[in-house]
Amino acid sequence: MPAAPSAFEVVLADLDEQGLRRRRRSVRRLSHDTAEIELDGTRCIDFCSNDYLGLSAHPRVTEAFIEAARLHGVGARASHLITGHQGEHDALEEELAAFTGRERVLLFSTGYMANLGLGTALVRKGGAVFGDRLNHASLIDAGRIARAAIEHYPHGDAATLERQLAAQTPGALVLTDGVFSMDGDLAPLPAIASACARHGAFLAVDDAHGLGVLGETGAGTLEHFGLTAREVPALVGTLGKAFGSFGAFVAGDADLVETLIQRARTYIYTTALPVAVAAATRAALAVSISESWRRTRVLSLTRRFRKLGAEAGLPLADSETPIQPILLGTADAAVTASARLLERGHYVAAIRPPTVPAGSSRLRIALSAAHRDADVESLVTCLAEILNGK
Repeated sequence: MPAAPSAFEVVLADLDEQGLRRRRRSVRRLSHDTAEIELDGTRCIDFCSNDYLGLSAHPRVTEAFIEAARLHGVGARASHLITGHQGEHDALEEELAAFTGRERVLLFSTGYMANLGLGTALVRKGGAVFGDRLNHASLIDAGRIARAAIEHYPHGDAATLERQLAAQTPGALVLTDGVFSMDGDLAPLPAIASACARHGAFLAVDDAHGLGVLGETGAGTLEHFGLTAREVPALVGTLGKAFGSFGAFVAGDADLVETLIQRARTYIYTTALPVAVAAATRAALAVSISESWRRTRVLSLTRRFRKLGAEAGLPLADSETPIQPILLGTADAAVTASARLLERGHYVAAIRPPTVPAGSSRLRIALSAAHRDADVESLVTCLAEILNGK
């Protein structure tokens, strides 16, 4: 008599049946100057990367990493509050503070840890937390781990948020993405900031996908909207997207950062960011400022994709950022379209629940300054053919 399936086998079989099981792909980069990769042995153009400015392999960035690794080794060896915090960390924090227009910055090892640290440090048990329904998982988990009273407002609905805040005593924490990672649209930050100011709420914005890309100088979604540090007291940024390295930070006034140093468990109880990564990020930040054409280039490619896509009848979303989702509905439809694109030399990941709500599975296209015009034109042509059944 065959043995009964284990609990794990049941879970995995259920995921397979729903078309929701995730599988890792082995990637090898083929060029430092383009988006060409080898995916499980298949050559293709990568349209999944968050390397928006194409800085992850920039010569100045890699040279800074190599030189710092020679001087300091590959690991920080301890947490920031023991012996892991070094001069490169100080310099990077100061330069990020100047870039974002904040008094201080605190480095974290990942964006997930930055958001969890912020939530657990600022919210007491039972405190009120409000967030957009489509917030990144790390923002949702920040409220859960803090054991807060969490309420979500409909996506981008500042009016509902205002009503929720009006029913609360002052002191609530409001968490939102600046650019939503799966939809590419912007949060209505001016309206959200105004609602927070009227009702005494503290606003924190995770601008992982806006920093380096949006705004006149690349300072992100807040610069795009002309919002100040007073209107948005806490800014979270990641370093592994537009800046092409690794890690994250929280920017704010001196008291906020000092509070995080004392209370953020994801800062206190983990090894510091490697010194070589901090050095590489300093170089990437400098390049992003001096080579502003990269930001212009990726936004130009975004407009090009949208123009060609509209002409080809693609179901474009309301996004003016390098994140361009193509909603297909079912998980099977997204997986099938992704596989057919790969056959034609383009890798676009299928995004399915629970990353996105049920019924909104999609292809998530991410554009980069490393893409060529021909890459974008070919992608649109192939997408149109596939979606038309060719």
